[in-house]
Amino acid sequence: MAIKKGLVLGAGTMGGGIAQLLAQSGIVAVLMDVKEEFAKNAVTKIKKGLMSRVEKGKMTEAEVADILSRIIVATDIEVAADCDLIIEAVLEDVKLKQELFAKLDKIVRKDVILATNTTACSISEIASAVGNPERVIGMHFFNPPVVMKLVEIMPALQTSPETVAKARALAEFLGKEPVVTLKEGIAGIASRVLAALLNEAVWVLEEGLGTAADIDKALKLGANQPMGPLELIDLIGIDIHLAKTETLYSKLGDARYRPCYLLKKMAAAGYLGRKTGKGFYDYSQSPPVPTRL
Repeated sequence: MAIKKGLVLGAGTMGGGIAQLLAQSGIVAVLMDVKEEFAKNAVTKIKKGLMSRVEKGKMTEAEVADILSRIIVATDIEVAADCDLIIEAVLEDVKLKQELFAKLDKIVRKDVILATNTTACSISEIASAVGNPERVIGMHFFNPPVVMKLVEIMPALQTSPETVAKARALAEFLGKEPVVTLKEGIAGIASRVLAALLNEAVWVLEEGLGTAADIDKALKLGANQPMGPLELIDLIGIDIHLAKTETLYSKLGDARYRPCYLLKKMAAAGYLGRKTGKGFYDYSQSPPVPTRL
């Protein structure tokens, strides 16, 4: 891959993880957000995670320093001008993504693909905002991006075969196993199937059939899942799961994706999962205990 420098827009959980993945693969990763402190906080989190591997003897401090040297923070979108790759990982808001892609289209070289990490927004809608939409594509990394092997690649109606080939090659270069969808569909394959399962777990909790711990234990032992559905929503983020289900419900009209009001209450209360220390579980406790909801 002739990619030396990539821009990641959005320094949240996914953006930070993607930037780390690029840096670990030898690519200079520019991590951009609206505020420099957001990007710096993401780098601090990356360093903390890498140092834990040093403590376990799985990595050296020199290797950590080498990886971190390839992560640059930025707030000005003009940094995209000399980047060989763009991956957007901002909020699940199609208008925001369209605005960013319209700006990027005027800055980046014409041979650079514009990838979005969206799970629920329409790739075709995002692509419609740029002058040459054939270079826009969905590249959905899974959380945590450094660990999870799957990257779902989804073409928009306008995406060219050359862009699809480039995205597949990039995923493979990063050590991932790409699945390329045959066409665009809301949330792709894995996220769409998983969203219904996770949503049902929230409804089961709301109906009082069991505690969060009961539900997670049942799915881990009965369906051989490595993590329970409510634990997984906490990892993903209550707000992220809520936004995904709202989009799926509005686009498909399928009751399987109708978001439970409990999710809205939790989001309003700031119970967003692991990133805020409280979601379906209270992470201030060790081990975490179910939150009173």
